[in-house]
Amino acid sequence: MSFVRPLLQIRNSQQQLRFIARTMATEMSFTFSSPAEVIYNQAKNVKQVDVSTLSGSVGLLANHVPILAALKPGIVTVHENEGKVNKYFVSSGSVAVNPDSSIQLLAEECFALDKLDLKSAQEQLSEGQKLLSSASNERQKAEAQITIETAEAVIRAIQSGV
Repeated sequence: MSFVRPLLQIRNSQQQLRFIARTMATEMSFTFSSPAEVIYNQAKNVKQVDVSTLSGSVGLLANHVPILAALKPGIVTVHENEGKVNKYFVSSGSVAVNPDSSIQLLAEECFALDKLDLKSAQEQLSEGQKLLSSASNERQKAEAQITIETAEAVIRAIQSGV
């Protein structure tokens, strides 16, 4: 008598039920926040979210495969159902996509792209480069490198919108 085969059938049927439940979702629930503000709170009017993660850029739609990813400094683009597109710069954070098509994006810092100032970002980049050249230990070097990478990402975002 096989004890394993019935377990395989049970597991397969559970996977099929989860797949069916996921394919039935036609809209996503989107939450996007930082410690300073909540930008979207379980919004149903969002059809796509584009994010930059440490492993590459991802476009998230309803029924996306569940993932958990770390965000890198860059632009989060939110496409609303009516065609409106909102762009935000995030310094870092995480994004979670769940089997029920809910998405939670938590940013360390985020700003609407049109609120960023190119001159300030260039000054921040210059300051970071000075800090890196004068760093006397690994911690100071790491902090300066983070400043440089973030400033470069802000400059790139302002100049290209990507």
